[in-house]
Amino acid sequence: MTDLINLQGKLEYENLAKHIVNRLEWLGSFAKDPEGGITRLLYSKQWTDTQQALKSWMEAEGLEVKFDEVGNLSGIVKGVNQTETVLTGSHVDTVKNGGLFDGQFGIVAGILALIYLKDQYGTPKRNLEIVSLAEEEGSRFPYCFWGSKNIAGGAYKKDVENLADSNGVIFSDAISEAGFTFKDETKSPRQDLKVFVEIHVEQGNVLETEKKSVGIVKCIVGQRRFTIEVKGQANHAGTTPMGYRKDAVYAASQMIHETLNMAEQYGDPLVATVGRIDISPNIANVVPGKAAFTLDLRHIDKNTMFHFTERFIENINDISREHGVETVIKKWLDTDPVPMDPEITELIEKKCKEKNLSYKVMHSGAGHDAQIFAPSIPAAMLFVPSEKGISHNPGEYTAPADLAEGVKALISTLYELAYK
Repeated sequence: MTDLINLQGKLEYENLAKHIVNRLEWLGSFAKDPEGGITRLLYSKQWTDTQQALKSWMEAEGLEVKFDEVGNLSGIVKGVNQTETVLTGSHVDTVKNGGLFDGQFGIVAGILALIYLKDQYGTPKRNLEIVSLAEEEGSRFPYCFWGSKNIAGGAYKKDVENLADSNGVIFSDAISEAGFTFKDETKSPRQDLKVFVEIHVEQGNVLETEKKSVGIVKCIVGQRRFTIEVKGQANHAGTTPMGYRKDAVYAASQMIHETLNMAEQYGDPLVATVGRIDISPNIANVVPGKAAFTLDLRHIDKNTMFHFTERFIENINDISREHGVETVIKKWLDTDPVPMDPEITELIEKKCKEKNLSYKVMHSGAGHDAQIFAPSIPAAMLFVPSEKGISHNPGEYTAPADLAEGVKALISTLYELAYK
């Protein structure tokens, strides 16, 4: 591995980039989907095969390897001070028929970084650890961040043991069949962790648009999700005059238009998305009696989210009264924005400047494992570009040269955190 990179001089981009791509393709081979992407759901055979393959690779490279109770897989370079650990990594699970880069790039990048640092600089001052996190996506069971929550704290058996997947398989049976169990909840979260650094594909098109190879994340957005249910009165489409109708779709469409228009007025970085609309009875010649739609709201500032929420609820209630319909607003997700550690963010920026990397300080519009670690330990994130912003899709792609730039930034950061 030492022939691939020289931190004191020039990166051998061609060799490093090829090596990263080869490892990603190799890893994806354990979870190929018939539709062309990869599907690696928590505790499935594809998931188990991938984790075991990673274990073999890390052991062959001389890392100390272990699973925790729930299946998080770690490769470790022991430090002089073994009471402090610098952690990097990402999630190994995917969405159904996902791409080659989401999650697993952060694992491959972390392993390559540890191999290089161990070979080039020997024993670090603090432990260096790469973790292939069991789950983040929530694609099999209706629960997200199972891997990182079991390390950082916040995951409980009672919340998941009776959850069922789409085939009716119960969570407690799936974890047992995969060879794992639930953690001992009487034990405190790990005390040795001093920092977590995650590298991930952007899953957006900001870096590509601005022609930057590395993103330095300063904040992960907060999210609020709502379901708005509108109840009017179903009636005959031909015999009910327009002025006599209680048309649920007409009211809902005005609510959607005004909410999204208000979001445009607020401007970046606020985003609002109506991703699902249901209509009843959904018949061509019947005035709709019911309509329901979802609203996904995201911003990096909690107060702005609160202010926007108050305004859109007030507007929806006004529209509801105007149309003579009943409206119920249900909030079912509410997470605050999570800032990344400013000192580590500054360190990453310093390293990018030193290595003459093309970078941008930015926020993340998607959730990541780093936000689970951030409340308890300093956490930071790096991005590499996603072509056309495509993610959760077999068409997901990042240019090999950008992958190499990201790994270079990660290596430089981990060197400062673990060896200095």
